[in-house]
Amino acid sequence: MYTRAHPVLFALLAVTRRSAVARLGRGTVLVHGGDAYRHALTRVPLDRAAAGTTGGAARELSAGGALFDQDGAGHRTARRVVADGLGAAGVERLRPVWQEVLDRRLAPLGAGHDVDLVLVAREMAGATVRALLGVTADPERIAGAAARAAAAAVRDHVPGPRPPGTARAAAAATARLEALLAPAAPGGESALRAMLAVAAVNTTVAALPRAAAWCADAALWEQAADDRLRPALVAELLRVTAPSPLLPRVAAADADLDGCPVRAGDRLILVARHAARAHVDPPDAHRPAPSAVSRLVFGAGPHTCPGARLAHAQLDDVLAALAPYRPTVVRARVDRRAALPSWRTLTVRAAWAPQEER
Repeated sequence: MYTRAHPVLFALLAVTRRSAVARLGRGTVLVHGGDAYRHALTRVPLDRAAAGTTGGAARELSAGGALFDQDGAGHRTARRVVADGLGAAGVERLRPVWQEVLDRRLAPLGAGHDVDLVLVAREMAGATVRALLGVTADPERIAGAAARAAAAAVRDHVPGPRPPGTARAAAAATARLEALLAPAAPGGESALRAMLAVAAVNTTVAALPRAAAWCADAALWEQAADDRLRPALVAELLRVTAPSPLLPRVAAADADLDGCPVRAGDRLILVARHAARAHVDPPDAHRPAPSAVSRLVFGAGPHTCPGARLAHAQLDDVLAALAPYRPTVVRARVDRRAALPSWRTLTVRAAWAPQEER
């Protein structure tokens, strides 16, 4: 999937991953090792508004700062706002929203029909964002607008030249998403809501179908069906799928990463999936990676992804709902336009219906 979606980039990352840190040319540093990755996020001063970073994209595409490019008091205030919706109580309030989608969308499996898990994930993500932000727009419209906004801005997040018109197209796509989510919201709030929608939709659509496909390919449905093992399996699948496989950052001061000098202004490509050892340690709920390793896919330090709890809860419910069917993949196609490595379609079919087990 990675090489089909971004062949040059991920081929380069595969070649360099034996080194914990590798310099690429004069201004880019690739960070693969777990310790160096954590060090880069917690001890290296970072320019969170630089072009080509998540925060830079947020600032370019929307007026004012957003959660991703703030530091200090502004960042703490924004995180408190997000925590209200994505903390333990907030996730439990949202849970019935995506569970209704799962019940309805997966019911055809019991009748022998195929189900496209990408469509299920899209509606789950759109419905969850709608409930989280208190808007009335259709979930499919929300998911589609968030996916288009992310795809239009993706060249700000990976190495390579930006074709003419990229920034203008990304700004227009984000403006449409902001209007859909909060037509009357102030600029700063609109920016935060749009970035939350982009993050939630794109990581959900990237992670959930891939995790289900991994269960099917690796015969993990028995682990998924076990209530005691499933939480560990969820953490393992999020570790190996690494919904956001790369974290682009820019150093704000000179530093050292595992013996590699880093200069102020260097672009840091933090490879989350390598830091979490996704490329060498397959998922196994019986022998899971330490949480300090598995959680690296959500970042580290004060800017750790606030949606980690939501991601765990949604994947747990997806696996619990799918496990009785022991589905197999019958059709899969990579989405070459998506911002994150994703399936465009992932169609599954039940190996047997739950009632056959009685």
